[in-house]
Amino acid sequence: MNEIKLLGIPWDADSSYLRGPALGPDAIRAELARARSYSNMTTELGLDIGRPGVFSDAGDVDVGTGDETRTAITAKVGRLLLDGHPVLSLGGDHSVTWPILCGVHANVGKVDVLHFDAHPDLYPEFEGSRYSHACPFARSLEDGFIGRLVQIGVRASNETQRRQVERYGVEQVTMAAWNGPPTVRFDRPVYVSVDIDALDPAFAPGVSHREPGGLSPRDIIATLQRLQGRVVAADLVELNPTTDIHDLTANVAVKLLQELVGLLARP
Repeated sequence: MNEIKLLGIPWDADSSYLRGPALGPDAIRAELARARSYSNMTTELGLDIGRPGVFSDAGDVDVGTGDETRTAITAKVGRLLLDGHPVLSLGGDHSVTWPILCGVHANVGKVDVLHFDAHPDLYPEFEGSRYSHACPFARSLEDGFIGRLVQIGVRASNETQRRQVERYGVEQVTMAAWNGPPTVRFDRPVYVSVDIDALDPAFAPGVSHREPGGLSPRDIIATLQRLQGRVVAADLVELNPTTDIHDLTANVAVKLLQELVGLLARP
């Protein structure tokens, strides 16, 4: 197994409401360091990810202007994948997913995507920007990076995004239709994108867009455990430490990070 690399992306200039997700990578790292003192770092399915060589931190992408940052994200992800390292990116707002997928596509080809989110993030543009955190999956579908897109936890959509769902054949398990964790099988390599606001704010208050009526951590973990397919890269985005309460959301993020590392390490 090649060592998994954590990649921080401290970027939130494409957020549409509150700033703060740029602080997310360091908040997750700080909580991960605390977790090592009270947790044995073993996933629920029995993988000890605390062993040397399972994962390590590749540092942060250098951020600049929007174009500079997107180019840097694509290049860094591409280099890590080319060297054989599965990548778990820590955001940052959700706009970072499009340039990540640029790098993934250049090295892996078209992927299927499992996406947890309160929002579909399918706007053709939002508030005049094609690179908003409300747009990454529209860009990725347009560019042909994605085969199947399966979205879990959506509960804040509108007519514009519903038209995009129909246009691209997006598969959704909305909260209105939620009936427990699904089993999702993919044939292509898989990319997993976890927006923390997929969770109900009772579990994860530290986000920019709180949407009540969401998933529990158990719902996401159980869905990840049921996922059938080879996961090559993933992201964990939209943690906003400025709105968190007693680091509750950072703590949940570390739990999800551990399970995502376990998923990436799976043969």
